[in-house]
Amino acid sequence: MAAVSRAPRASKVTAPRLAAVRLNDLREDPSPDFRRGERYDGVRYSRALADGLELSGTDFAECEFAGASFNETQLRGASFRDCILSELYAPVFTAARSSLRDVEIRNPRWGSAELYESGWQSVRIDGGKLDYLNLRGSKVADVQISDCIINELDLGSATAIRVSLKNCTIGTLDVTGAKLKDFDLRSTDFRILSGLGSLAGLVIDEYQLGLLAPLLAGHLGVVVA
Repeated sequence: MAAVSRAPRASKVTAPRLAAVRLNDLREDPSPDFRRGERYDGVRYSRALADGLELSGTDFAECEFAGASFNETQLRGASFRDCILSELYAPVFTAARSSLRDVEIRNPRWGSAELYESGWQSVRIDGGKLDYLNLRGSKVADVQISDCIINELDLGSATAIRVSLKNCTIGTLDVTGAKLKDFDLRSTDFRILSGLGSLAGLVIDEYQLGLLAPLLAGHLGVVVA
């Protein structure tokens, strides 16, 4: 009896589970007086300036920011829930150990974004340019980043589950020590990938596999002669 050839089963990739952010009946605040540790709920801020403010531990819920500037604003431990952040400008964005849940970020312009040890749940980033996005040690789940240019994305020692990068361009991606599951890089271009020992859970296409082959061979000590 002839052997029966079976095609390999395609593994199922679970897409991010994203909650739609719907903001209704927001009140306008044309000249906000942001203060550290306060809670802001149900407000729309247009062209708000928060540069250099100390806002650690501040809580934003069901808020919309349009064209706000957060350059060198201290947002350590701050939280954003059910928020839309459009055209957010910050050459230096400091929000370590912050929390983002059900958040849409549209066309951000960030230079150095320090968001290490943060928690992201159901976060969408559409468009924009990020020079350095530091998510080291963070726990991110259900995240989609689309049509974004990221010069350096640092996920060292992070836990990333159901993350999809669509039509993005990444200069350097560091996943050293990261725990990945359903981390989908298909359709995204990257030049440098660090952390070859932490690629379990990464989803790539055949073309990307070809690009990674020399790096993987070197990492495993394989000599191609």
